[in-house]
Amino acid sequence: MNTLPAVEGERPFRIPEGDPSLWLYSMLRPLEEAKGMIVPSRGDFDLNPQGRGEAAALLRPAAVLVPIVDRPGGLTVLLTRRSPNLSSHAGQVAFPGGRIDDGDDGPVGAALRETEEETGIPGDFITPVGLLDPYETGSGFVIVPVVAVLREGCSPQANPDEVDEIFEVPLAFLMDTANHQRHSAVWQGRERRYYAMPFDGHNIWGATAGMIVNLRERLGGIR
Repeated sequence: MNTLPAVEGERPFRIPEGDPSLWLYSMLRPLEEAKGMIVPSRGDFDLNPQGRGEAAALLRPAAVLVPIVDRPGGLTVLLTRRSPNLSSHAGQVAFPGGRIDDGDDGPVGAALRETEEETGIPGDFITPVGLLDPYETGSGFVIVPVVAVLREGCSPQANPDEVDEIFEVPLAFLMDTANHQRHSAVWQGRERRYYAMPFDGHNIWGATAGMIVNLRERLGGIR
């Protein structure tokens, strides 16, 4: 069992041994809630409360997969770096995912479809186990994060139209709040605060980092 040091106001984070699906299932929101998650409870405005609710009625539904890879050396989290040629969020680190289409089986179906389209990972390698809280982005989406266990044996292939790189980060690193930096920048004439978690040359920030913070809360119990 790996134990990360506690900081003031927080319980130590422990990664239990054994099947991660069982542990995650017990800590996350149930998958059955996914189709009703249209009202965000977390988001970019957690650090910017002055802007909360400004465009709530116009939010577009989306879903992402938070893939936790069960490696012999420890659990990792799979992430992508978006293509620099995309019209929005170009070059940013993100979980695989996108808008929920009419033909999708809700957020879970959308997350699985988008993951296969972006990374080539088929659904039979993926076991969805639970949900994080619906997340509102400053760009006008309400995202349902679907946490899943990804078993070894597949070979991800980045779709060059959407993804520039696929990489993994140790779960222990992401769950260590010492790595949860807070930055700020001026956007549209207003100072915006955001989380950032730099790792091995990758800048994990914004909504992706915010969802990782929510994962830490769900799994570790920040008080």
